[in-house]
Amino acid sequence: MGMAATIPYYTVEDLEHFPNDGNRYELLDGVLLVTPAPNYSHQSVAWRIARMLDVVEQRGLWSVVTPGAVSFPPRTQLEPDVLVVPARFPLSSKWQDITEHWLAVEVLSRSSRVYDREFKRDAYLALGVREVWLVDRDDRSVEVSRERGKSDTVRDAIIWRVPTVELEVRVDLSEVFAGLE
Repeated sequence: MGMAATIPYYTVEDLEHFPNDGNRYELLDGVLLVTPAPNYSHQSVAWRIARMLDVVEQRGLWSVVTPGAVSFPPRTQLEPDVLVVPARFPLSSKWQDITEHWLAVEVLSRSSRVYDREFKRDAYLALGVREVWLVDRDDRSVEVSRERGKSDTVRDAIIWRVPTVELEVRVDLSEVFAGLE
């Protein structure tokens, strides 16, 4: 007779004690998700998207960070590659004090593809993130989700509609994926 496996559960506070070894440590309802450090093309794609989203930040409407954290202590903290939040949160805010998240962007990697697509996308939406993008470098596409269980695949350009104001930001995917093998 075998013993049942015990899954350890962690808290957001526990994350502070993990090594600073380049891996990404995240929690989803207390379950630890560990992925290796992103590679050069992954970070380049994330930076290009952040740069395109940042074009109007000077108006004081939103802040773009790479990476960010969507934190709901004690048992959930996810780190999207790009996060957009309203600018009303001061730069001195702690992640758990940011209570509104407009956009979370995950650049899919071989090591994170299953987590991002099968767990994190719906978790972000359940936590109140208004829109989630899953960026597939291999397929040169982005899955855009605004509600759980539904997504649209975009291959040319995403028109992101800024919440609370009538403003649109165009993210040209040919520029995002330029130079990728």
